[in-house]
Amino acid sequence: MTTLLNSTESLRAMDAAHHLHPFTDAAGLNAKGARIITHADGVHLTDSDGNRILDRMAGLWCVAIGYGRPEIADAVARQLRQLPFYNTFFQTSHPPVIELGHLLSQVTPDHINRFFFTGSGSDANDTIFRMIAHYWAVMGQPDRTIIVSRQGAYHGSTVAASAVGGFGFMHAQPGLPVGNILHAPRPAWWAEGGDLSPEEFGLKVARDTLALIDGIGAHRVAGFIAEPIMGAGGVIIPPDTYWPALSAGLTERGVMLISDEVICGFGRTGSWFGCQTYGTTPDFMTMAKGLTSGYIPMGAVGVSDRVAEVLSAKGGEFAHGYTYSGHPAACAAAIANLGILRSEGIVDRVADDIGPYLQGKWRALADHPLVGEAVMTGLIGAIQLCADKGARRAFDDDLGVGMMCREHAFANGLIMRAVGDRMVVSPPLVLTHAEADELVEKAWRVLDLTQAQLGRPS
Repeated sequence: MTTLLNSTESLRAMDAAHHLHPFTDAAGLNAKGARIITHADGVHLTDSDGNRILDRMAGLWCVAIGYGRPEIADAVARQLRQLPFYNTFFQTSHPPVIELGHLLSQVTPDHINRFFFTGSGSDANDTIFRMIAHYWAVMGQPDRTIIVSRQGAYHGSTVAASAVGGFGFMHAQPGLPVGNILHAPRPAWWAEGGDLSPEEFGLKVARDTLALIDGIGAHRVAGFIAEPIMGAGGVIIPPDTYWPALSAGLTERGVMLISDEVICGFGRTGSWFGCQTYGTTPDFMTMAKGLTSGYIPMGAVGVSDRVAEVLSAKGGEFAHGYTYSGHPAACAAAIANLGILRSEGIVDRVADDIGPYLQGKWRALADHPLVGEAVMTGLIGAIQLCADKGARRAFDDDLGVGMMCREHAFANGLIMRAVGDRMVVSPPLVLTHAEADELVEKAWRVLDLTQAQLGRPS
């Protein structure tokens, strides 16, 4: 096997022969050849050709504490030696899952104290959809079956989670059910705000969402699911007016709020969770990614006291669960990860130090002739590539400007994700000032290269 894996060429050939990648055109990738990542440390990756790359996406929004932390590797190894696996079915538990639940209750909002553990954010959302339906049935309101989501939202890739997401190309896959799900408008001011100010637009989108709920009858709506900041949909940072108006309206109508914290949780927005950044009080929280900093797959559902108390007292058996719910090794990774976030004050550092430092430099990218807006909250941000700044006019989709920019980024030692023509970033929370400088300098160079390829004047 060592002989077969001694070159990039052989690795790519084996990858093409045996590996089906997620969200990938297999023919296109195999013709080009995958980039093979072999090592990582801090905020940098190394590929099989020895190129060192600044990871502006924290893996896939998840490596909050950076790569190569021995504390997590050691904690997992100890757990694997002591109790490598046992389930949490059949009236059993184990110390790591008990400790993790206790630790999460200390960092989540005060009203979130019960947790259901899963393997990812996708199946955590599936769990919520079943749990919320069970709750309303127990409460004598079985007609509350509709989930309201948003256009352009991403909530995972299992059948239920992809159906509730707002990406049409995923819904177009044959047989995907989308019943009992409605999609409200997204608070994307740059693309859709027209002549309204951001504040006016935020209120309009909130009111339009509430009008959608009123139109179908709030008594039929089980819950509204949303990311505090839309991540995979292009890092859509809502206007300040959006969440206060929407949250108050949901409460008035008795519609539960599901805060999908898979990307925004564990310090990404400068608070422990995005709902705290925006002042909402969710009934359910979806957690994953930053829960273990991606070192081991794990997800969790945070359940509010008012829901948990009803389900515990009146719900009977909740006929749902996963073999790996509360896996001991995953719990050990999460416990160690939370310990690092707390002991090193990483969340406060995002709020008070590296967050403001990078935000100032990132927003200055709006001065580039190719950039329509540059936004960032905490350490999650986006730049909008555009054909006309003044008119807020995007490029034609056929040009593929975002992918063009992404290719320049990869070629210049920088990982940056393209969502259409919106370039998004979510670096590890341990980013230093010098690494933030490197990030912005490389981003500016990549924008220049994209500008030149388009044949546009600098």
